[in-house]
Amino acid sequence: MEVSIEEEINQVDITAPHVVILGAGASYASFINGDKNGKYLPLMNNLIEILKLEELINKTNTTFESNNFENIYDIISKDNNLQNIREELEKEVYKYFENLEIMDEPTIYDHLVLSLRDKDIIATFNWDPFLIQAYTRNSKQGFNLPKLLFLHGNVAVGYCEKDGVSGVNGRKCSQCNEYFIPTKLLYPISEKNYHKDSFIKTQWELLQEKLKSAFMITIFGYGAPQSDISAIELMKLAWGNVKEREMEQTEIIDIRNEEELEKVWKPFIHTHHREFHNDFYTSWIANHPRRTGEAYFNQYWEAKFIENNPIPLTLKFNELWDWFYKLQEVEKNRDGLN
Repeated sequence: MEVSIEEEINQVDITAPHVVILGAGASYASFINGDKNGKYLPLMNNLIEILKLEELINKTNTTFESNNFENIYDIISKDNNLQNIREELEKEVYKYFENLEIMDEPTIYDHLVLSLRDKDIIATFNWDPFLIQAYTRNSKQGFNLPKLLFLHGNVAVGYCEKDGVSGVNGRKCSQCNEYFIPTKLLYPISEKNYHKDSFIKTQWELLQEKLKSAFMITIFGYGAPQSDISAIELMKLAWGNVKEREMEQTEIIDIRNEEELEKVWKPFIHTHHREFHNDFYTSWIANHPRRTGEAYFNQYWEAKFIENNPIPLTLKFNELWDWFYKLQEVEKNRDGLN
């Protein structure tokens, strides 16, 4: 038996969340040619070069074994004699990322946020503002979009310590009417104690809660580096015993080979319940927008053939929004919100 596109669109049955985790590779793939103004998105191994921090690094009079920015920052942060340089590095990194701008045309991040529902969640390790910028311009069109979490802070996100409220940087807390404080970006990699920062702690608690009930987890461009061992452990704890996740699906979007990815993400994979993609547009999200749960249920629980309903990649925003409105209208009608 086959489920047609129309039948899939008219199904709005799954309430369990789809959890998406974004790493640096997701932003890099989405903005491989730079931002709106041609500014390139750096990775840890070329951040010093792209941000032109060589002169500042040389002032430390220290020989570093690698050009990885996280490793270098870790060493500098532990030397009390280099605290002025550490503070200057933090300012330069924040300033560069803060000034990045999303392109005017639809991007992968626009397609991503539009393709999930408000029951779902996107948790990002990235500092750049692109996800918030995509979310903001699409939410203004009346879409119910997924919740966003920022696991390592973000230049576009601020936090009110007193009220425990977060929001867009530069805006005011809804409780006390004070301006949000920018979230911290840089932590020594040997001391990534997520429980010490109240904002980061809250973000991780929300992610763990959603992971426990997720039907699918998509990991997009996150390499699970050694510097993030504590992060991986927190996710493992929430995902639980993989043997008890016999029907859940793990989807990896990454350009690395499958053998390497299988080894990295083994704690999240139950036997054959995994898929590997080297392109976002071959993923479940891109081929079953706003219906990943329903498509998953039809194929793996009901053993039915399903038909893809891929995001139309050539559409400009107005046409793209019209296309997604049709999906959301079914959701509203099903919920009795029309």
